[in-house]
Amino acid sequence: MKFLPWVKEKKLGSVNQNYAAYVAIDGLKKSAIEESRSRITLGIIIIALVYCVIAGRLMFYGFMDPSETVRMALKDPTISARRPDLIDRNGITLATDINTASLYGEPRRIIDADEVVELLSTILPDLNYEKIHKRLSGKAAFVWLKRELTPLQQSQILALGIPGIGFKKETKRFYPKSNTASHLVGHVNIDNVGIAGVEKYIDDRGLKDLRAAGFGSVANDEPVRMSIDLRVQHFVHDELEKAMERYKAIAAGAVVLDVHTGEVIAMASLPDYNPNTPADALKKENLNRMSAGLFEMGSTFKSFTTAMALDSGFVTMRSKFDATKPLYVGGFTINDFHAKRKVLTVPEAFIYSSNIATAKMAGVVGVEKHKEFLTRMGLLSKMDLELPEVATPSQPKKWKKINSVTISYGHGVITTPLQTAVAGAALVNGGKLIPPTIFPRSRIQADAIAKQVIKPSTSDAMRYLFRLNVEKGSGSRSDVPGYWVGGKTGTAEKVINGKYSSKHRFNTFLAAFPINDPKYVVLTFIDEPKPEEKGIGATAGRNAAPMIANIIRRAAPVLGIRPQFGSDLKLMSVRY
Repeated sequence: MKFLPWVKEKKLGSVNQNYAAYVAIDGLKKSAIEESRSRITLGIIIIALVYCVIAGRLMFYGFMDPSETVRMALKDPTISARRPDLIDRNGITLATDINTASLYGEPRRIIDADEVVELLSTILPDLNYEKIHKRLSGKAAFVWLKRELTPLQQSQILALGIPGIGFKKETKRFYPKSNTASHLVGHVNIDNVGIAGVEKYIDDRGLKDLRAAGFGSVANDEPVRMSIDLRVQHFVHDELEKAMERYKAIAAGAVVLDVHTGEVIAMASLPDYNPNTPADALKKENLNRMSAGLFEMGSTFKSFTTAMALDSGFVTMRSKFDATKPLYVGGFTINDFHAKRKVLTVPEAFIYSSNIATAKMAGVVGVEKHKEFLTRMGLLSKMDLELPEVATPSQPKKWKKINSVTISYGHGVITTPLQTAVAGAALVNGGKLIPPTIFPRSRIQADAIAKQVIKPSTSDAMRYLFRLNVEKGSGSRSDVPGYWVGGKTGTAEKVINGKYSSKHRFNTFLAAFPINDPKYVVLTFIDEPKPEEKGIGATAGRNAAPMIANIIRRAAPVLGIRPQFGSDLKLMSVRY
């Protein structure tokens, strides 16, 4: 009986232990469940936060101003830089900026690059899709997709509603006159930076500095006025096109120059290019031959040799030179194209274009003085001009007698046609060499920088010879009734495979009008012209001279030159 309480106590203890164990196990289960729930909740919260961040970023990009993205991404201040308009001397627009839009992408906002490329291809079939896909798949904040869209392309892309792409307002250079003055005006690149012609000159003279200082997007309200007259420029360009077709030539060029100011009134070189498609400027045949092309100028150089001889005082208009037989110098034979086989006066030597007589004039002056004279005339050194496309003339490293002889009639020195025209102006304007310019210049400004290179009396004599050559010599086809044209032809054989070829010519004509009181010099050239008909020649008198006449006939009235008629018109105070 005594153990029963113990048994009861023992049984009760066992029950209590079991119950305690049960309670402990149940607590553990509840704790595990609670911990799992906490982890799940935490995971859900983390995932929710991630999605909130993504949503927030998407909303941020969605509400962000696209131009701000562009501003943050672009580092080059030249983009969207506005440029001053270019106008001719009468205020006609030659180049201006127009508003355009360019397409860009933000790869961070692109969801599916494949889809974007596929959609864009429906509007822009000329895109490089592999390149665009690679850009959109990258990690860059900003990438260009297509510059300078048309308004139609922009509206069509907008209608696609593609996220992650946008448009940047830019300015595009537009040239309303197309090819007419392309070599003078020049062109810009995709970023509106001038890389040729006056466009490059403007950048080099200060626009680059403004851009570098952060003022690239500030428009200059003042247009840049050029010296050219667009009307005359059109006449010149048109006549060159006709001449190339008429004479089946590979190139042609011309310049109209004010003899008293040095202003380029018109200048063109064909073939040329449309500055609205500037890539064509890189083609070799589209070189600006007037200022960047180097040529032997042929018999036009006899004008300078004759002026040199007269200016030296050793030769007068009444001097005579024996041209009855060829001239032999250093193993070379010098002959005349149209040999007269007689003693020639200076005027006769000029109108007959005698190589022999001209070489003998140079011999009277001497080799060193010959070289010095051509240098003084600006024919042997690089010309000072605002255009960046200017070539440097070439001459013999060491002048010998044979060099002086051949150079006297236009072989052995290569220079630019524009330099020849500038030096030609000095022959007729009283003897002043005036640097050329493509910007307006007054006569007072020109006189301040002019250099007296020959005597006024020598200039008078050259004007007389120029007119005489048109009346009685090879320049007859350049004459325009009432405008008193004077000038000199030049027919130079070109060097082909190291030898002079009689079938390949570079023909020129250097003229001035009205020759009694010159206002303008006109120079034309025609490269490798062909005879118009079988049996006739293709010398400068038959092609370069008529080009002069056509240009003067159209340009003179526009330039305000009134025709003068009458037999009493005097070229100068003294007749020879």
